[in-house]
Amino acid sequence: MRKRVVITGMGAVTSLGIGAENLWKSIKEGKSGISRIERVDVSDLPVKVGAEIKNFDPSNFMDKKEVRRTDRFAQFALAAAQMAIENSKLDLESINKERVGVIIGTGVGGIETMLGQHKDFLEKGYRRVSPFLVPMMIPNMASGVIAIKYGFKGFNECTVTACASSTNSIGDCFKVIQRNDADVMIAGGAEASITGLTLAGFCASKAMTTNDDPNTACRPFDLERNGFILGEGSGVLVIEELEHALSRGANIIAEIVGYGCTNDAHHMTAPAEGGEGAARCMKLAIDDAGVDISDIGYINAHGTSTKANDKGETAAVKSVFGKHAYELSISSTKSMTGHLLGASGAIEAIITAFALKEGFLPPTINYKTPDPECDLNYVPNKGKKSDFTYALTNSFGFGGHNATLVLKTFNL
Repeated sequence: MRKRVVITGMGAVTSLGIGAENLWKSIKEGKSGISRIERVDVSDLPVKVGAEIKNFDPSNFMDKKEVRRTDRFAQFALAAAQMAIENSKLDLESINKERVGVIIGTGVGGIETMLGQHKDFLEKGYRRVSPFLVPMMIPNMASGVIAIKYGFKGFNECTVTACASSTNSIGDCFKVIQRNDADVMIAGGAEASITGLTLAGFCASKAMTTNDDPNTACRPFDLERNGFILGEGSGVLVIEELEHALSRGANIIAEIVGYGCTNDAHHMTAPAEGGEGAARCMKLAIDDAGVDISDIGYINAHGTSTKANDKGETAAVKSVFGKHAYELSISSTKSMTGHLLGASGAIEAIITAFALKEGFLPPTINYKTPDPECDLNYVPNKGKKSDFTYALTNSFGFGGHNATLVLKTFNL
């Protein structure tokens, strides 16, 4: 018998605020976290705006030694994990830490450290390279340092599947608990990839918008969309076996009931024609949840604001849901958070969990001009109250990676 799995804690570090509640408040109000990029020099780059975090102080979450020995992406993860664990009210003294695991996804990992150390190597020689270069750079270190900090000795790994990374991490954690290999899992993603090199690479591939107005740059599903906005931050969830959560009187936010994972096997960066791989992924997740397509009331879309993604995702939704696609509410909260790459799925799972708990549909902001090829209900510009029990959240990444979760409102 498969175990039931619930969300009991959430933490977030985003350009819309520090803390999951602050993120959700901004989402409900339709606020944008996109601004002029300040951390790196973009004077010679076509892109000028991003969802950059301006007010993050890692020393609020870790001591100075930890700060010096961790990359910015791992600092985000540690902060989000601390907030999620505190939110869950886990008793760290009484739980069996051999039954608690960690999976934190990332698309890029410690690129800021790598670039800084490479500069030192070229200018000053190998003796000036930090002995912490490798542990600060490698993508799995976010999962590692969270486990080390809290003594979690269970299932531990790192998912690196581009923009699907943290949705895969949550899905994998869901399956670990479902098959009874853990009681509690710390799941999520972290990314700190706003660097000159990263921005240059995305600009070279024509994936990023060159619109330098923060208020209109990210417009998913809009006819005038012309590329995504890079974001940074972390989202972490505490997910737990239901009976374990009930036995300690946990506050249950939502339930995870389905997970789908596929690959397009088509192209390194472009989605398959008609969103074929994404459609199979959504169908697998719905089948895994054991529900009908008509039960799904809301989709938090991948919705990157690129021509290819939004068109393909819309086609995939139509393929899976048929006539029900036009009754669904769909939104891209990337219009407010930007695209956090490997951390985006975790942030969007948090938003989806809040949406279910409060019965509120988040908006897609900056939506002005309808696209005939994107003709579904994208909750334009203003969120609204709504009753729905099941929701999907989608993530699709370079390499053809697709991941979908089905969440539902919790009831016994």
